[in-house]
Amino acid sequence: MEIDRELIGTSSAPWVVEVERGAIRRFAEAIGDDNRLWRDADHARAQGYRDVIAPPTFPVSFVMPGIPPWWEGLDRKRFLAGEHGFAYERAITVGDMLTLRMTLLDVARKEGRSGSMDLMLQEVRGVDAAGRDVFAHRRTTVYRGVGSQVRGS
Repeated sequence: MEIDRELIGTSSAPWVVEVERGAIRRFAEAIGDDNRLWRDADHARAQGYRDVIAPPTFPVSFVMPGIPPWWEGLDRKRFLAGEHGFAYERAITVGDMLTLRMTLLDVARKEGRSGSMDLMLQEVRGVDAAGRDVFAHRRTTVYRGVGSQVRGS
């Protein structure tokens, strides 16, 4: 099965996450970043934040319940992680209640030495409880063509 390009521009159902202090701490530990902004509320407040903030790559930890509609029927063994990019209106902060939605922005076909692949450009946007934009996380997921080989395999 191939990616349904008719779904470009469609979005997943929204889901809500509460940003917890422990989740930020565990994420910072996992990436080996000991910045005090991620761990020390007093330090974060002294820098003008209302509480501990999340590292810039934290949105990768937001897991959508289920799968996006454009993944329906696709072979997950053919997926590879691609590029990630982040844009912020403000820092993600402990206590935020964020409503997230993933959108399929584009699909591009590429030919390479190991065969064809489709690059799915997806975006997860997060808005706060007041409906204000907080962040956008763009990511590319590679969907390898049938018979494509991962280098080194």
